[in-house]
Amino acid sequence: MRVRTLGALAAVSLSAALAAIPAGALGGARQASSHTVTVHDVHFRPGTLNVNRGDSVTWVWRERGNEHNVTFRGFRSRTKTSGSYTVRFTHSGAFPYRCTIHEAEGMRGKIIVH
Repeated sequence: MRVRTLGALAAVSLSAALAAIPAGALGGARQASSHTVTVHDVHFRPGTLNVNRGDSVTWVWRERGNEHNVTFRGFRSRTKTSGSYTVRFTHSGAFPYRCTIHEAEGMRGKIIVH
């Protein structure tokens, strides 16, 4: 009976100690974030965006009339005048992209995934 009591006390002490440790200090999973890039006036804003692995980026068209696309090496959005396009980044690295219609005008961006 005494062993059970000590075991219960140890479990309570361990629970209290773990509760006092800040979230993420033990290498726990970080919650993914969402980021927005605005497509407007032949620009991506922001032009360069730093995100973490697992985060999503949504491009939102804020311009009427001009068609744009978001084109990476190997994947792309549809060419359109409104709406949005979302990508979840699961690998670290630098991912440059462009609007193939307005690249000559400087419509380029980059996602840097840490």
